[in-house]
Amino acid sequence: MVDPLMNQKQKQELEELINLLQSIKGSHTELVTVLIPAGASIHNVSSQLATEAGTAENIKSKATRTAVVSALETIIRKLKEFKQTPPNGLAIYCGNVSEKEGVQDIKIWAYEPPKPLRVRLYRCDKVFVLDPLKEMLEVSEVYGLLVMDRREATIGLLEGKQIKVLKTLTSGVPGKIKAGGQSSQRFERITEGLAKEFFRRVAEAMKETFFDMPKLKGILIGGPIPTKEEFLEQGELVTKLKEKVIAVKDIGYTDEHGLKLLVEASQEDLEQQEFIQEKEIIQKFFEMLGKYKNKAVYGLEKVRLALERGAVDTLLISKDLPKEQQEELEKSAERIGSKVFIVSKDTQHGEQFANLTKGVGAMLRFALE
Repeated sequence: MVDPLMNQKQKQELEELINLLQSIKGSHTELVTVLIPAGASIHNVSSQLATEAGTAENIKSKATRTAVVSALETIIRKLKEFKQTPPNGLAIYCGNVSEKEGVQDIKIWAYEPPKPLRVRLYRCDKVFVLDPLKEMLEVSEVYGLLVMDRREATIGLLEGKQIKVLKTLTSGVPGKIKAGGQSSQRFERITEGLAKEFFRRVAEAMKETFFDMPKLKGILIGGPIPTKEEFLEQGELVTKLKEKVIAVKDIGYTDEHGLKLLVEASQEDLEQQEFIQEKEIIQKFFEMLGKYKNKAVYGLEKVRLALERGAVDTLLISKDLPKEQQEELEKSAERIGSKVFIVSKDTQHGEQFANLTKGVGAMLRFALE
């Protein structure tokens, strides 16, 4: 299985494919979607489609019948090009894309996704089924989650839109009840001791869960005031994880529902992370341009030269650069093993980059001169 993280180029290609496919609307139920999940038998799918083609002969409308049968036959021919299902599965979209009634123009797209496809599907409709591909564009990195009070803690993981509960811990700290003959000071001392020990156990569980997680991008923590602040201030959480805390939110629940509320409350913080990553890369580019002029170049001709000489470490391309130029530069970068980063135009620093560089810049492995 391939790495489930998408690079910028793969993400852009998938966005373009989705935009194209969702712009296509069938006159009738003549657009065919076939999704083959990772690990499924491509030969079994071919057999199923051959059966479906036979069934489709019974469709009353001649135009729809012709379009569906033609699409299925086209897909079956395409599947013969594959000896087996690709590592992450295969998404096939085929149908009559002609906008003129009674005119047939069968087109097919066979897409090998960058992340494992989990859905098996065959459907004829007026539109293509794109939700499984759209889900792949969700945040690739994972975020650690913790909701806690003095009596309970739930540790979870946010992966794309999925929230998973990983661990639940309880403290044994009593609720606000009378001490039953004990002095209030002694009762408070015992309670504080139990709470401190609980914080230590939560910190240890966080370390076991997240310390060696390579794709962990950040940690979100929620709970009532002041428990979560006490937990962070007491210093039980190791520095490496404490530095990854990107949001601390007031949440009244400490169970799975609390994890969902924590994620909802942290949406702006999560969006900000992608913004920060882009900003840091562009700032690094401008810094190199200012301090070490021979280690950064911009403009199409200079970047092309740097790529030809194998000097490019990181290629930065503005999203609105013409598609043909993007593809040319990306192929050159791929050939010499350069990193490629697509810069959006939705931010001030992205717009600044596009205006200064005419849409393309590069940080270099070595000076050109």
